[in-house]
Amino acid sequence: MNTPSNAGLESATGQWHTSVLPVLTPHLGLVLTGGGARSAYQVGVLKGVAELLRRGAVCLSDEYALIDAEGLVHAYPRTLLLRDGAVAQIPVAPRELDATVATTPARVGWILALRYDCAASWSIQPEPQSAALLTLLQNTPHVLAERPEMVSAFQKAVAGAACYSGSRAEAADAVIHILRLVSAST
Repeated sequence: MNTPSNAGLESATGQWHTSVLPVLTPHLGLVLTGGGARSAYQVGVLKGVAELLRRGAVCLSDEYALIDAEGLVHAYPRTLLLRDGAVAQIPVAPRELDATVATTPARVGWILALRYDCAASWSIQPEPQSAALLTLLQNTPHVLAERPEMVSAFQKAVAGAACYSGSRAEAADAVIHILRLVSAST
C-alpha cells in the first residue's frame, strides 16, 4: 500500500513538508466546501469526491486524510482513478474537473460514514463523535499499537465535527444531499 510515511510529505508542487508530522492516514475522501470555510468531511467513495469537485469543492484527497497531531487535515492530492461506468480506470487530475487543491490545513467540519446500497435512498442519522472516532480508527492502515498517538489526533479531528452515519445510493444523488446538509449548517 502506498501511504505517506514519517519521512515527510511531498506536496503537489514537489516541496517536502515536515511540519505535518506525524502524519496519520485514515482511508477517506475529503474536500472543502463553503466558500473558504475550512470544513472537511468523509465521502468514502471516489465518485463522490469527483462529483463534489465538479460542483466547486476544493480538493484535499480522494484516498487518504493526512491528519496532524492537532487534528488538522492537510491536502494529499493525487490523480483520481475514475471508472464512470467502465471497467478500466481513467486517470483524472483534480484540475481537469476545474477543481483547486487546498493550500492550508483544514478543520474537520463533517464526518459522514455512508454505506453504498444501490436500492437505498438517502438516509442518515446523527452519531456521537465517539462513533466517528471509531470509524476513523477502523479506516486507517496504521496499527494502533504502533501509532497510539492516532487516538489523540483523531479525537482532536472529530471534536468540532458534525457526525453522521447512514446509507446512500449513487454518488451523484448523495452529493446533492451532502451539499444541502453542509449549506444548512453554515
